[in-house]
Amino acid sequence: MREQDMARTEKEKMLAGELYVAVDPELVTARARARKLLRAYNQSTEDELKQREEWLAQLLGSAGPGVWIEPPFFCDYGEHIRLGARVYMNFQCVILDCNPVTLGDDVFLGPGVHIYAATHPLDPDERIKGPELGRPVTMAPRCGLAVGPSSARASPSGRAAPLVPGVWWCGTFPRMSSPRATPAVSSGPCAERLV
Repeated sequence: MREQDMARTEKEKMLAGELYVAVDPELVTARARARKLLRAYNQSTEDELKQREEWLAQLLGSAGPGVWIEPPFFCDYGEHIRLGARVYMNFQCVILDCNPVTLGDDVFLGPGVHIYAATHPLDPDERIKGPELGRPVTMAPRCGLAVGPSSARASPSGRAAPLVPGVWWCGTFPRMSSPRATPAVSSGPCAERLV
């Protein structure tokens, strides 16, 4: 192991997209902090809207005006999540944010959508050693993911490009397209279609 690698924290490696050890005490503490805030948020009622805003402000890296997250919501750290204005997340959304996850303005996530910045080495000999990887996830403004699809290492670049239920997307989908399979493939323009 290089001396430079030994001097870097596991969190620094994680955010750089390099192999890191997730059970590092600093990372365990950060996840525990997020769990505590999420537990309070997820157990809150409709009468506690001001408190919900305060918990999200403590949890998330940033959130624009008009963000609405239906509880329950789950994430790893929260601090690596950046939400644009008017982002809406329906019930049961999950964001594994071991690397930055950025959702642009007016992004819509249907119920049960999972977004994973987390990944693991594909080589089984490397994977069983334990270290993990993270890659950034970015959704352009006005994109949406429908009921229950998962987005891994996605970087959607189009406007208003919805996905249909059960779609798993990895990569970039074309502007104004509607990926419709698992794994997703584009079915062409969707400017006037609703999914």
